Amino acid sequence: MKTIKDIKEALNNEQQYQSWMAEIESDERLGVQKIWQQWLRKKAKLDKLIAEHEEKLEFDNSYRTHPTANIAGTDEAGRGPLAGPVVTAAVILPKDCPELVGLNDSKQLSKETRESFMAKIMECAIATSIHFQPAEIIDDINIYEATKQSMKASIESLQVKPDFVLADAMTLPIDIPQESIIKGDAKSLAIAAASILAKTARDHYMEEMDVKYPQYGFAQHAGYGTKQHLEALHEFGPTDIHRTTFEPIKSMILKKG
Repeated sequence: MKTIKDIKEALNNEQQYQSWMAEIESDERLGVQKIWQQWLRKKAKLDKLIAEHEEKLEFDNSYRTHPTANIAGTDEAGRGPLAGPVVTAAVILPKDCPELVGLNDSKQLSKETRESFMAKIMECAIATSIHFQPAEIIDDINIYEATKQSMKASIESLQVKPDFVLADAMTLPIDIPQESIIKGDAKSLAIAAASILAKTARDHYMEEMDVKYPQYGFAQHAGYGTKQHLEALHEFGPTDIHRTTFEPIKSMILKKG
């Protein structure tokens, strides 16, 4: 009879049910049943992630007009903050990329998980592109148009021209067939991958700005209008990366003038 430690190690090395597990199922020892139930819960969670992954792949593949067609996904990060750029990314993924099981909308994942997925995306993608749209352009043409132009730049900077573009809730001024997908980062693997690249790249930039402007706490809030950020704005005023057409910065500048 195997020890509970041996059984635990054996289960930890398997993700799918094996015939030898029937003996564990019928083992009446409480310790064995405990680790067996833990393994079943872990398997159920993995099965759910795999099913969601396959749904996203199937969604993207449904837009392939021919077997070798390249489908690009594009998404943004940073439309709402008071400071910093809006960042967009475009990604073309292969038909199958099992290393991306669990990839989801960047807002649903921890920072550590996003960093891990960014490395995996860069390794397995056919092509990637990231574009930074600075605050001055946002102020000049408005956040919606700035985001649209940034997405366009991301798509056009891809090393491989896509045959079809899936954009998260945006119609782009490009000469490539496209589809605007509402909540695309939850439906499309390519859009979810672009979401990860855009969010992670923007976070890295705002961490650099935190070093340049330590009094604002950019590493903590990434430029969003938190209490900490608003207090710093009222004490120190806006920097050159703040968006002057966003409130309360707009009113602060008008009052000062």
